[in-house]
Amino acid sequence: MKQRVLTALLITPVAVAMILLLPMVAFALLIAGLCLIASWEWTRLSGLLDRRARALLLVLAIALFWLMWIWRDAAAGWTVIGIGCLWWIAALLWLRQFTYAAAPSRGNTVIKLLVGLLIVFPAWIALMHLRDSGPHGPGWSLYALLLGWAADTFAYLTGSRWGRTRLAPNVSPGKTVAGVYGALAGTAAVAAIGGWMLHVRDVKLLLLVLLAMVCVGFSIVGDLFESLIKRQANVKDSGTLFPGHGGVFDRLDSTFAVLPFFVFGKMLLGL
Repeated sequence: MKQRVLTALLITPVAVAMILLLPMVAFALLIAGLCLIASWEWTRLSGLLDRRARALLLVLAIALFWLMWIWRDAAAGWTVIGIGCLWWIAALLWLRQFTYAAAPSRGNTVIKLLVGLLIVFPAWIALMHLRDSGPHGPGWSLYALLLGWAADTFAYLTGSRWGRTRLAPNVSPGKTVAGVYGALAGTAAVAAIGGWMLHVRDVKLLLLVLLAMVCVGFSIVGDLFESLIKRQANVKDSGTLFPGHGGVFDRLDSTFAVLPFFVFGKMLLGL
């Protein structure tokens, strides 16, 4: 726990400064770099152990990031974001059939590698669209990322203190129903305060908080889905980059699920 807290205290101020202050191109390259590390971790979780094949997939991913950068404001970019939302809805079915693709076969590895594309690229292009959306783009980017961070934090705090009933014991025994309630309540407060600071008022502020609650729900789906894949891969963490926290995918699993829904919902709300 001490290691987790110390790592968070060191990383959070740096992360916030980079989100708010980095020029757009530098920000895009930074987030793409983190996504590439997460993708590298995901290839291992998927069951692909050949490092040369994994490296080749990363080269292809770099080319896709370049294409996504070009298409970020075009119809193709919004299509990718929409596909990301549809994927996370489909992930609910996978969580219900939690033994699906569990066997370490080549076919199941291919399925999981394709799923990695549906997780990483919609989230990246959603964040790029958000960050480049005008003078308040950096603020909205921080807001969206805070939703995932707050959900994780409040779920952990309330779940570890009051959690008794397991949320999905076959997928992630540590997740509790109390943690879900804590995530919803805590993130609602963060969403309301953040929305007010971004000059959202009246009915739109209420709708923004409701959108945040939807995002919290899918942040939990993202967390559970990565836990399922790690359980099938028989590993505890996706990596070791962050002491006490695991790898990049461990830190971004819920955020990957939040971003497509938030950006799509924000567009529908006209914000």
